[in-house]
Amino acid sequence: MFKCSVCGYIHDGDEAPARCPKCGAVQDRFEKLSEEAAALIDKSRITNSIHMQLINDLENIALLAEEGLEEDLDPNCNKIFERLLLCATESIQSIKAEMQGHMNKGKWG
Repeated sequence: MFKCSVCGYIHDGDEAPARCPKCGAVQDRFEKLSEEAAALIDKSRITNSIHMQLINDLENIALLAEEGLEEDLDPNCNKIFERLLLCATESIQSIKAEMQGHMNKGKWG
């Protein structure tokens, strides 16, 4: 596994690519990652993917909750929609903070 020192692109393979697919940097700008760093990235990929899927689902929940609030059928419905909107919004922000932590610790790629 190799990492572009210019943009951070992670390349899976036995050799670095001739050019970085993201920024176009030449091959010698890639650094071979240690086995430990590569294993950490591999291990984190599933969890990071789940986090991204959850953000998508939570954004849809927030949109539905907003739509429900716009309908304004009755106070009990509105309470449910308000709770869902708050929970979805806070959960999205929590996931983003967690993913930032992953990136800072090399658990991303």
